Amino acid sequence: MNIKPLRGEIVVPGDKSISHRSIMFSALAEGTSEITDFLSGADCLSTIDCFRRMGIDINLEQNHVLVHGNGLDGLKAPNQILDAGNSGTTVRLLSGILAGQQFASQITGDASIQKRPMNRIIEPLSKMHAAIQSDRANGCAPLSISPSQLRGITYHSPVASAQVKSCVLLAGMYANSPTTVIEPALSRNHTELMLSGFGAEITSHNFTATINPRPKLHAMKIQVPGDISSAAYFIAAALLIPNSEVLIKNVGLNPTRDGIIKVAQSMNGDIRFQNKRIVSGEPVCDLLVKHSNLKAANIGGTDLIPTLIDEIPIIAVMACFAQGTTVIKDAQELKVKESNRIDAMCLNLNRMGAQITPTDDGMIIEGGKPLHASSLVTTHNDHRTAMAMTIAGLAIGTKNPLDNSDCVFVSYPNFFDDLHQLLQ
Repeated sequence: MNIKPLRGEIVVPGDKSISHRSIMFSALAEGTSEITDFLSGADCLSTIDCFRRMGIDINLEQNHVLVHGNGLDGLKAPNQILDAGNSGTTVRLLSGILAGQQFASQITGDASIQKRPMNRIIEPLSKMHAAIQSDRANGCAPLSISPSQLRGITYHSPVASAQVKSCVLLAGMYANSPTTVIEPALSRNHTELMLSGFGAEITSHNFTATINPRPKLHAMKIQVPGDISSAAYFIAAALLIPNSEVLIKNVGLNPTRDGIIKVAQSMNGDIRFQNKRIVSGEPVCDLLVKHSNLKAANIGGTDLIPTLIDEIPIIAVMACFAQGTTVIKDAQELKVKESNRIDAMCLNLNRMGAQITPTDDGMIIEGGKPLHASSLVTTHNDHRTAMAMTIAGLAIGTKNPLDNSDCVFVSYPNFFDDLHQLLQ
């Protein structure tokens, strides 16, 4: 087998979570906001499309965006159903905003979105007196939302979910009193950081976030840091492939998102931080990653799992090459992502000869087994499965055929180009 090392430096695309929020909050602000290093992936383009359909003038040129905001009450009724594509963030966060509008709306997405659980936002929004329903009465999209007078609540979320938290806080901007969300663990806090920058009165402490109603949001400049979830594939590849050394520049290192770094280091991964700085309120640095002999780890707990939930597919790949038995637990949320990622990763890695067993909340991986190329990777149209399995093949000097390689466009349009660049 011809296993090529990865060498050089790359800049990964802008953070998907931050890119979504930058469009939404700029649309509700007064004045023109400028966004640089925006992720022009399919999911974020769905968010732009939804706001354009509600009368927001948005100019997009490559990764540079100008959003001409109309203020908190400046959205207009769309003349057709809003389509979020494959983006759960778009559906859930936008539903919170739509709940406070004085017009009726509908929002849906692709076949995958129409299977993802929406009761987790329907329940708290209904407690706020929002008029929201699942059109098929199955707790999924399409959702219909009618005008109503929202009231502030204190909501104890059963899950640590930034999408749920953000949905409720955004609806809280239109409520008659402050709105509080209390989580069982701290989910990613990009909404709190960015809304505060726009001028909202929002406070957060430990697992609690509170927003005051009727903020006056002001336009701002936003530089989107590189997405650590996209960087994770190159972190894993550099750690796994002998003689590799990769510098990944401008990576967001928000402590609610950096679980992949902590796990990789606990597995004996050689990762070094360079040029630490703050960009648009978010911690950012360059990561220097070198090949390492990985060892198994126990990965779980409500403090850790929310910080790396999207990275578990690539962590599972790393565990297949590590010495010892890796246990991943407390990750039930993987079952309701773009696909059931527990089943998808177990299926695909076992096809390569791995010894990986699914559990109710994660997987058990016996590392160090000899792997071979898969006959076909079943991606379930899931970008994270596709990229993780690409790295798994690369680590043994082969190419795993994907049943849909285009699904990576959701979060990383240039993934294969960047990979090719490092293999030169």
